[in-house]
Amino acid sequence: MKTQLRKTALSLAIAACVGVSGAAMANETTSAIKGQVMGPNGNPAAGTKVTILHVPSGSVKTTEVNDAGYFTAKGLRVGGPYRVVVDSDVYADQEFNNIILNIGNDYPVNVSLEPQSSMEQIVVTGAPISAMSGGTGPASTFTLTDLENQPAINRDLKDIIRIDPRITIDDSRGSINCGGGNPRYNSLTLDGVRMNDNFGLSSNGYPTINAPFSFDSIEQVSAELAPFDVQYGGFTSCNINAVTKSGGNELHGGIFFDYTNDSMQGDSIEGEDYDAGNYTEKRYGFNVGLPLIEDKLFLFTSYEKLEGVKQFNYGGLTSGSVTADDLSRVQTASQSRYNYDAGGMPSSSPIEDEKILVKLDWNINESHRANIIYNYNDAFTISQSDADNDELSLSNHFYEQGAEFTSIVASLYSDWSDDFSTEVRIGKSELDARVESLDAASSFGEMQINTANGGTIYIGPDDSRQSNDLNYDTTTAKFAGTYYLDQHTITAGYEYEELEIFNQFVQHTEGEWRFASVEDFENGIASSLAYDNAAGTNNPTDLAANFSYAQHTFYIQDEYSFTDIDASLTFGLRYDKYTSDDKPNLNENYVSRYGFSNQSTFDGVDLIQPRVGFQWYATDALEVRAGVGLFSGGNPNVWLSNSYSNDGISKATSSIYDLSDTYFVLNKDGEYDPFVDLFIPQNVNGGTPGYEVPQELYDKVAGSGAGDSNVNAVASDFEIPSEWKYSLGATFTTENEYVISLDYLYSKKKDAATLIDLGLMDSGKTTFDGRPLYVGKDDVLNPGKTRSRDYLLTNVNGDSGDSSVISLGISKQYDNGVNFSFGYAYTDSDDVNPMNSSVADSNYSNIALTNPGNPGVASSDYEIPHRFTLTLGYQHEFVDGYATRFNLFGEAYKGLPYSYTYNSSDRAFGDLNNYGYGSRQLLYVPLENDPNVVYDMSADEINEFNDFIASEGLERGEITGRNSQNADWFVKFNFKLTQELPGFMEGHKGEAFFVIDNLTNLLNDDWGVLKKRRFRR
Repeated sequence: MKTQLRKTALSLAIAACVGVSGAAMANETTSAIKGQVMGPNGNPAAGTKVTILHVPSGSVKTTEVNDAGYFTAKGLRVGGPYRVVVDSDVYADQEFNNIILNIGNDYPVNVSLEPQSSMEQIVVTGAPISAMSGGTGPASTFTLTDLENQPAINRDLKDIIRIDPRITIDDSRGSINCGGGNPRYNSLTLDGVRMNDNFGLSSNGYPTINAPFSFDSIEQVSAELAPFDVQYGGFTSCNINAVTKSGGNELHGGIFFDYTNDSMQGDSIEGEDYDAGNYTEKRYGFNVGLPLIEDKLFLFTSYEKLEGVKQFNYGGLTSGSVTADDLSRVQTASQSRYNYDAGGMPSSSPIEDEKILVKLDWNINESHRANIIYNYNDAFTISQSDADNDELSLSNHFYEQGAEFTSIVASLYSDWSDDFSTEVRIGKSELDARVESLDAASSFGEMQINTANGGTIYIGPDDSRQSNDLNYDTTTAKFAGTYYLDQHTITAGYEYEELEIFNQFVQHTEGEWRFASVEDFENGIASSLAYDNAAGTNNPTDLAANFSYAQHTFYIQDEYSFTDIDASLTFGLRYDKYTSDDKPNLNENYVSRYGFSNQSTFDGVDLIQPRVGFQWYATDALEVRAGVGLFSGGNPNVWLSNSYSNDGISKATSSIYDLSDTYFVLNKDGEYDPFVDLFIPQNVNGGTPGYEVPQELYDKVAGSGAGDSNVNAVASDFEIPSEWKYSLGATFTTENEYVISLDYLYSKKKDAATLIDLGLMDSGKTTFDGRPLYVGKDDVLNPGKTRSRDYLLTNVNGDSGDSSVISLGISKQYDNGVNFSFGYAYTDSDDVNPMNSSVADSNYSNIALTNPGNPGVASSDYEIPHRFTLTLGYQHEFVDGYATRFNLFGEAYKGLPYSYTYNSSDRAFGDLNNYGYGSRQLLYVPLENDPNVVYDMSADEINEFNDFIASEGLERGEITGRNSQNADWFVKFNFKLTQELPGFMEGHKGEAFFVIDNLTNLLNDDWGVLKKRRFRR
C-alpha cells in the first residue's frame, strides 16, 4: 500500500520558508486537497468517492476520482482540522484525519488502495504541511499556532512575517522590506480585499496608522516573493495574504488585555539617558465564533482597542545643533514679536486605534458556500513632522495623522460538478484619511529658524499640512472558474479594480517663512518666503485632484500533473490593462515649452505577463520547485495624482522675489540680498507676519487668471514597470525530521519608474572629477530666463537594475517540547531611482548621484546584504493540563546603505533640485595633496578629515559610490512567556503573557540599537 503524506508535510517549520502563493488584486483566500488514487495494480481508481469534512463547521464536500485517477477539491476553508474519506466500492476504504490546510496551498493525498480482503478500512493521521514546501516560488506561511506563540508585541502581522529572513521590518518607519525591493511595491490583502496603501503615502504600507484589522481575527498569513500562479498580481516586491477566522458548530472565543507604562521601558541608550516621559498604554479586545444555525450559518467577530501613546524625540537638542538658549530665544520672540505661542516639547501624546471585524459563513448546501466580511478601523497618531538630528519641532508644529477605513467583501464558492467549480467575489473599501496640524485653528504659517550650530527650529503648522486631505474608494470584483480534465487543472478568470481618488495636497497656503539665524528671527528679517494657492481664487480646495481609473485583468492557466513522476507543471498568461476617462487640465504653456501635452495618464497602458511554475516531489523527503514569470504592480497611485495636483495652471506660486525690492535689506557688504523686513510690507487684512502673508503675494496669486507654476506630468509612452523573476529551490526533510530549505530568486527590473527635470540639460562641460555640469534650458516663453522643476514621470532608459536573493532555512520540532528555526538571506539589489517618496520633487531629489540626467544603476536604498533570524520555543506542562510556553525571536542584519554627499552644494553643479539647496551630489575624496581641492578648514580639521577617510576606507582621488556604505549591524531579540490558567468555568482557560520587546537592549543598553542614515527629503 502507498499512502503518500510526504515528509515535507510532516514538519512544523517556521522560518526562511518556501512554499505557497497568493494574489494582490484577488488573492487566494482558500485552500485545496488534491491527489491521485490508484488501485493495487497501479491502475486509476476511477469513480472512487472522496468525501471531505471540515470538522468544526460540519461542512462536507464530495467529489469523484476521474478517469486519470485524479481528484481535486478547491475552495476549502483555511485551517481545519479536516477528515478525508476515500470510499471505494471495490477496494478497502481509507480515512485521513487531523488535516490542516494552509492558505493558497494544495494538501497532497496520493493513495494506492488495497483489496478489501486485506483490510476493511485504513486510518491515517495527517499533519500540517510545512511552511517550507508546497509551491513553485519562495514564500512563507504562518499558521494560527505561529500567530499565537510568537512575541508579537505590536499585535501586527509584521511581528510574524519578519521571521522570514528575506523580509525586514524597519522599526523606525514600520516599512516592510522584501528581498531588497521598494516597500511601496508590496501588496497586502485580507480575504481577497486589498488592504495595502493603495495611494502610496504611508511608510508602513498600510492605508491606516497601524494594521487595519484585529490581530486575533487572523487564521493564517502568507508572504510570497514570487508565486508563479497567474492569479497573483499587483506587486513586484512581495505579497502578504491574510485570511480571517470563521465560526463553527462550537462556541469559542476569548478576551485579552495588555498593559505597559514608562516604568517598563528602558531609559538609556549607549550610556545616554533617555526620558521616556510619563505614560500608560493599554490594549484590550475580544473575539468570538459561534453557530447561528448548526452546520449551516456561522458568525465570527472580533474587536480591538488601543489606548496608546506616541513618544517624541528632540534630536536637535541631543545632537547640539540646537541649544537651549536658541530654543528659549525663539519661544520668547515668537510670543513677543509675532504674538504666537510656538508650543513646548512634550515627551508624549495620547493616540488611539479601534478595529472591528464581523464575518458570516453560510454553507448553502454541499455544492455552494458563501461568506461576507465587514472590517472597520479608525485610528490616529501624532507626528512631529521634522525631527531629524539637526531639527527641532515645537508642539504647535505637530500634526495629527488619522484614517478611517471600512471594507466589505462577499464571496461565493460553487461546485457545479466534479469537473467544474467557480469563485465569485465582490468587494468595496473606503478610506477617509485626515492630516491636520494641531494648531490649524490659529491660521499661522510655518517658520524655520536656522541656528549657529547648523540646526533648524520649526514653529507653526507644517507647510505640507496646511491644506491636506485624502479619501479614496476601491471597488473590486473577481469571476474565476476551474475545470478538471484528466491530468489538467484549467483556471481562467477576470478581475476588476476601480479606484476613485480625491487628494488635496497644497503646500504653503498659510505661508512659509525661513530665517538665516535666530537673531534675524528676532528682528523679523526673513531670507525666504513662499505662498502658494489656487490661481485667481486663493482657495486651496480648487487645487484638489479628483480622478479615477480602473484595472482589468484576464488570465488563463493550465496545471498539468504528470503520471510517471510526482510532479506538476503550471503555465499561463495574465493580462493587465488600465483605463481612465479623466485627464489633468491642459497646460498650453507646457505644450509650447516641450512640444507635448501634460495630459497623459495610465489610460490604455497594458501588459502581458507569462508565468511557468514547476513542482516535483523527487522523493518522499525532497521537494524541488522552480519558476519564471513576469510581475507588475504595486506602483503608488500618488505618482499619477501628482499630474492632476500640479498641472501648472491651477496653482499660482509666489515668493520673496515677488516683493518690491524696496523691502529688501542691505547685507554686511552694502548689497541687497533677498532678505526682507517682514514688518515693512502691508500684510493681508493688516495682519501680523505668520498669521498673514504680504498683500503683494496674495494679490499676485489672486490676479493670476492661469498660473505658470511647475508641472508634474506622465510621459506619453510610459509603460507599467515590471520584473522578470526566476526562482529555483528545494526542501529536504531528513530522517530525524529536520526541514532544510534552500532558495534562489533572481529579479530583473524592466521599465523601472524614474523622474527627469525637463528644464535642465547637460552643458557638455564636466568638472575635474568627470561629473557633468547641468544648466537650465532657455524658457521659450520668457526669453533670457531659464526654468526648472518641471518633472516628467517616465521609464528608465536602459538597464533598470536587478536583484539576487539566496535564502536558507532549517527547522525542527522535538518530542520534548522544544522547537527552533534558523534562517539566513543574502540580498544583492540594484536600482536606478529608489522612488522613495509620494511627491515628485522628492522622488527626483532623493537619490545620491553625479549625473541628474542619468543616475545609473547602483545599490538599492532597500538592500539588506545579510540577515539572520532565529526562533526558539519550549512548551511544557509544569502543572497538569496548563501549558507554559517560552518563545524567543532574534534577528541580526547588516544595516541599510547610505552615501557620502556634499552638503547643500548641488547648485554648484547646475543640479537645481530642492530649490537649489539639495545635498545629493556624491563626494569626491581628495588626494592628500590634491591640486584640485582648496580647503576652508583649519589644520586640525584637515587632519580629522583625513582620519575619517582612512577609517571609512574611502578611495582617494575617486567619487564615492551611491550607497557604498552600510549602517552598523542591528541585533535584536524579543521574548514571550505564556502561562495557561484556569478559566471561569469548566472547559475554559485563561492565559497570562509577558512580552519583552528588544530583550537585547534590556541586557545591555549598547545592544539592540538601530542606526540608519537620514532620509533625504
